[in-house]
Amino acid sequence: MEDHPHDVYLVFPPHPAWVRTARETVRTLLATSGHPELTDTAVLLTSEAVTNAVNACAAKDCAAPVTLFAGWADPAGTCLRILVQDQAPGLPARQSPSDEDETGRGIQLISYGADAWGVCTHGPGRGKATWFELGPMEEA
Repeated sequence: MEDHPHDVYLVFPPHPAWVRTARETVRTLLATSGHPELTDTAVLLTSEAVTNAVNACAAKDCAAPVTLFAGWADPAGTCLRILVQDQAPGLPARQSPSDEDETGRGIQLISYGADAWGVCTHGPGRGKATWFELGPMEEA
């Protein structure tokens, strides 16, 4: 992945307080990118991916840091790629929460909101990276 002037990396402990920082990092990137139409979706999906990583670390008692990359997947700077990496074992899975459940919708939101998404593993027990991409919104 080629570095662009507006690519950002953020490494932070797996603590819920950092979800807000991750959202604001993406919001700031998009404010200067020329693609403000991506902001709401990118911030929402980033929040879900980072929350999933933080929760996975908490569930597996993993204190290793979480990494956020936000930048452009193409040289023209039209395809935003967000990648959230954690060291907790296991893969995120799509769940079927009830209307009363307060959690369990993160992967569903990412799959519905992103143009493309996936999970890359780093080998058994060595963590994973959840990523998604957003292209420019079509004008009505």
